Amino acid sequence: MKGFMQWFKSSTKMKRWIFLILIGILLACFGMAEVLVLKEITFKEVGKIVAIFVVGFLAIVFGLIFLNKRTLEVLVESTDERMEKKSEVNVNSLIFNKKVYDKGPNIVVIGGGTGLNTVLTGLKKYTSNLTAIVTISDYGEEASISRKELGTKPLEDITGSIISLSNNEEEMSKLLNYKFLSGKLRGLNFSDIYFLGMKEVNNSFQDSIIKSNEILNIIGKVIPVTLDEMNITAELENGYIVTEKSKIPEICYEKVTKINRITLNPSNCKAAPGVIEAIKNADCIIIGPGSLYTNVIPNLLVNGVAKAIKESVAIKVYVSNIMTEPGQTDNYGVAEHINAIIEHCGKGVIDYCIYDTGEIVPEIIKKYNIQGQDLVEQNIDKIKGIKFLQRNLSTVSDGFIRHDASLVASSIIELICDDLKYQDKQNDPQYLMLSNKLKEDKRIQKIKKRMENRENKKGKNSNKHEEKRRPKSKFSAKYSERIKSIKEADEKFNKKASQRKTKQASPKSKKSKTEIRNEMMKQLKNSKLKDD
Repeated sequence: MKGFMQWFKSSTKMKRWIFLILIGILLACFGMAEVLVLKEITFKEVGKIVAIFVVGFLAIVFGLIFLNKRTLEVLVESTDERMEKKSEVNVNSLIFNKKVYDKGPNIVVIGGGTGLNTVLTGLKKYTSNLTAIVTISDYGEEASISRKELGTKPLEDITGSIISLSNNEEEMSKLLNYKFLSGKLRGLNFSDIYFLGMKEVNNSFQDSIIKSNEILNIIGKVIPVTLDEMNITAELENGYIVTEKSKIPEICYEKVTKINRITLNPSNCKAAPGVIEAIKNADCIIIGPGSLYTNVIPNLLVNGVAKAIKESVAIKVYVSNIMTEPGQTDNYGVAEHINAIIEHCGKGVIDYCIYDTGEIVPEIIKKYNIQGQDLVEQNIDKIKGIKFLQRNLSTVSDGFIRHDASLVASSIIELICDDLKYQDKQNDPQYLMLSNKLKEDKRIQKIKKRMENRENKKGKNSNKHEEKRRPKSKFSAKYSERIKSIKEADEKFNKKASQRKTKQASPKSKKSKTEIRNEMMKQLKNSKLKDD
């Protein structure tokens, strides 16, 4: 009884909505009673009764909506420790308050390149517990002028991940990728200078990256997969060994062969401090998308990484590539991508695979076909023991096919929500935050799609609209068919006339001497016969 009475305290803000519902019920009942009591009903009385009933009905509906909303807010106030001022809690705070994301799902993303950055860009909208595990090796490729001058390590993937996890990606990209154009710093990159300074201040390369997560105020953190300088060696199917990353596609084309296996050199690369711990504490581990043999698999081959993933109780998700890579994954389908990872790391690394629907404009695919690329085939029947989720993941940006950050992230979060449902955690604040944000994002995506479809339709029908907009005279409107037939007749007549002219203008075929002599003999015979 004591718990029941707490719902009627002034702090709960429940009484106002209960009172609104009671007023609504009274008005609705009064309207119905008036109909039963009245003997004669005029239009005026009908309007009055309908108005009273509608107001009562709306009061009941709005009362129930706001009562349920307030119930949810009270639940958040009592169970969610993340809210500083519980008196100011509302449902929107679950969606828009960044502090709520501090205890969101713990997600680890492993990979490199633009694929990894795309996933990070999308996921930072749902949780702050993000960890990007990336490579700090250029695999033996020639260093840039800036790196040669400063003696820094290859930090392109680290820089890209920091940009993706920043609050303002555009400004952060301008700053970290800035190359000095004049003075003593000419040709040097700001990111190389910054990390060199951080390394000297902290006396540790690893600390320079970890502390940069706080200094640059990014969402989540970025850590290198290993601090060792690692290179990759590709063993091709014909037995040929390639030790340079850039030459792998070229040699595969020349030798008409495929990659059989990728190995690290040295083979005993140790995982950097914090990598194994991040994997063990993860709620969800994302592998890919990215270059299969040069970005994804090398990170998994670092000592202890694959083992930690297998032992983790987290949801393990592989995001498949949309297009094949020339010289690396020619004629590869989803099954071949997964088999390559399993062959290198063993089973238990992947639980789920999210792959694209493949609904892409053919004209854009033709551009890729010219370069030797094609859509990744959806041959999921060849794989067993892994759950497959087909989702719309692709977008076309500047004529290139890319993973859409929002669509990839929403697919991953939807999977996490389903897992929380399976664990009967529908009332968990984490689930409430994710599901509400997911619904809001889906609604926004639907609106965007509608707007894009409208714009596409406008573009296709622009010529038709222009013709309709042109004012037509009464004469042209009335005799349009006859005018059309006259034009067609004129075109046919002109074609025949031009054909005659060409025949007349063409030079006559020259007759042989024998033909001329025979004609003369015939003429002589005819003249003799006439004389006789």
